[in-house]
Amino acid sequence: MKYPFLQVLSRLTFIIVFSASLLAQAADAPLKPDDKGFIRDWLLLAPIQLAGENTGADEIDKQQVPNEAALKPKAGDNVAIGGKALKWRVVKAKDYFFDVNGLVGGMNENVTAYAVAYVLAAKEITGAELLMGSNDQGKVWLNGKEVVKFTDTRTLDPDTDKATGLTLKAGVNVVVFKVINENNNWQGCLRFTDAAGKPLAGLTLKLAP
Repeated sequence: MKYPFLQVLSRLTFIIVFSASLLAQAADAPLKPDDKGFIRDWLLLAPIQLAGENTGADEIDKQQVPNEAALKPKAGDNVAIGGKALKWRVVKAKDYFFDVNGLVGGMNENVTAYAVAYVLAAKEITGAELLMGSNDQGKVWLNGKEVVKFTDTRTLDPDTDKATGLTLKAGVNVVVFKVINENNNWQGCLRFTDAAGKPLAGLTLKLAP
């Protein structure tokens, strides 16, 4: 005598268990830069209102957050700025760049954002290059040291600013990316390559120090 109901139930149970296993594997998989080396997984703090209008060239060298070069946040950390409470949160860019207005909702002008990524290298890498694009002003620190800066207004294009001869230490490297928006779009992109322009192999990402 056959029991079709039990057979169907058995198959459904197998599918559910198998799907759960795949989801668990995906959750455990390490985060990585995309195929071209762009970092898409960030911790973001935004929007931070600037004191004046169209002053990004001056504000890029002011600290909107204390010890900005040494930031090491984790998701959920709270920051009070100018009487406003902000929270660090995990974001994932849909493309090679992150769109801050899209991530925080609505148009924001005369504002700044901080994006932090923890980049893991299996061994020390010398001669690395960091390529940045921003809309508008942008500045990047690597392990607490300023490595690249742009001080004017512009639209976003990848790889418009470059820092060369960098060293990624074995283990965790902290990238702090500051992007100011004066008007309209608010975006940033960043990747690591070797001296020949090829994405660095073997890098992974974390979302906590």
